[in-house]
Amino acid sequence: MKIFSKEQIYAGVLQTQKRQEIASTELMERAGTQIFNWLHMRMQGAQVPIHVFCGIGNNGGDGLVVARHLITHGYNVSTYVINCSDKRSKDFLINYDRIKNVTKNWPTLLSCKEDFSAILIDQKDIIVDAVFGIGLNRPIDDWIKGLFNHFRTSKAYTLSIDIPSGLHTDKAVEDPDAVVNAGYTLSFQTPKLVFFLPETAKYSIQWEVLDIGIDPEYLFATPTEADLIGKNEVLPIYKPREKYSHKGTFGHSLIIGGSYGKIGAVTLASKAALRVGAGKITAFIPKCGYIPLQTAFPEAMVITDVNDEKITKIDFNIEPTVTGIGVGIGTDTKTVAAFEAFLKANKTPLVIDADGINILAKKKALLKLMPELTVLTPHPKELERLVGKWTNDFDKLKKTKAFAKKYKVIVVIKGANTITVFDDKLYINATGNPGLATAGTGDVLTGMVTGLISQGYHPLQATLFGVYLHGKSADILIEKFGYQSIIASDVIEGISLAYLDLFKQPEQPQVENVDDTEQQSKKNTRK
Repeated sequence: MKIFSKEQIYAGVLQTQKRQEIASTELMERAGTQIFNWLHMRMQGAQVPIHVFCGIGNNGGDGLVVARHLITHGYNVSTYVINCSDKRSKDFLINYDRIKNVTKNWPTLLSCKEDFSAILIDQKDIIVDAVFGIGLNRPIDDWIKGLFNHFRTSKAYTLSIDIPSGLHTDKAVEDPDAVVNAGYTLSFQTPKLVFFLPETAKYSIQWEVLDIGIDPEYLFATPTEADLIGKNEVLPIYKPREKYSHKGTFGHSLIIGGSYGKIGAVTLASKAALRVGAGKITAFIPKCGYIPLQTAFPEAMVITDVNDEKITKIDFNIEPTVTGIGVGIGTDTKTVAAFEAFLKANKTPLVIDADGINILAKKKALLKLMPELTVLTPHPKELERLVGKWTNDFDKLKKTKAFAKKYKVIVVIKGANTITVFDDKLYINATGNPGLATAGTGDVLTGMVTGLISQGYHPLQATLFGVYLHGKSADILIEKFGYQSIIASDVIEGISLAYLDLFKQPEQPQVENVDDTEQQSKKNTRK
């Protein structure tokens, strides 16, 4: 799924109006109706008080459409207009007149000097936030901050239209008091990039995309800075196995790493590489890990360093398809020298993780030795060492994109929504959960990406597919273990379940929309 910028959405709206020959008010009606349908399907006429707060721009116009449909369908609705300016949009004014035609309880006009505390909102009520949309371009005054705080202190369920009011699509939050904390956001046509960044995702606990009929040709043809990667995006990547294939068909993965006390990292990465489908796996480790690894993972072949406790010289007589390096390897001086010598001699595609990244960060000259399309899988602190400190999440993305472009590599920013960066493009993973916040799951991901490259996947495809399967494994496992009890070995076992899930067909919910209910109302009247 593409994640469009606000400028692209505006352009899409204009093209939709032109190609479909519709007025902007018709598109607003379509958007507001979709919000109503979502609410109506869940509430089924329940008389919970609903407070709809509308700004005086187009987001407020959407809110007025929602309020009008709620009123005509018999819901308990109070509508408020934040009347702090005389710069009302044309479509807002049209819908303001329309709502006055369906109710005697006209929207309450709130000036920015009134005492909003007189608005009684109970914890069991619902707030619909339609104050500001993606076009917000000015600071929010103290009165409106106070209103947003009133939302918070009421503890009522808050539903935001398109984006939580006060949240920008393309920059960090400067004042948390100036942003609505939404329980749910219904985003038009596309999710917003800020829904996936740690500093801004917290302003909407959940989100959902509603199709408002933006021109399909525009959506298809317009390239975006960011894509959301889910099942529909990875299914075309998947390569089914031929009947007459054999282990040689799926490559030979080499995992280099480990040190005294950290052989488990190599074991996890090696298991994951084989479980994700590599034909063969060899682990290169210090001598101390030979018996533990062979015992824990008999499917692996093992080559050992001359040193017992750490890697001091990387020397092997095999021809691997791909190499994953860095897990548990440490940063001893001799290990760093061995790592540098390996990079100079290496001829294979690379996946670099953990201390491999830390070594690169300490010796920046080694970065030039990475082959193009090397995959780097840092956790946040490792990324910081690599690209430098950042001021906010947008700055982090900017620095990571510059790094990836400079060295022509793929960088995986691990997190709640893992983001893969290549060139100027962001690929945001849709799977995963807090169960992955446990030791060793990063080693598993390294092994998975290595194992997929081994099978002939392009490094970028291998990364996107590996990150997806990694997260999907955890999503499936929480049904059995819960968040707290998943361990890295479980994630490896869940890879097979994640593969099988690719081919499950989702159940299609029965959705009743406003047109259906109006038709039914007419039938009932005729009876």
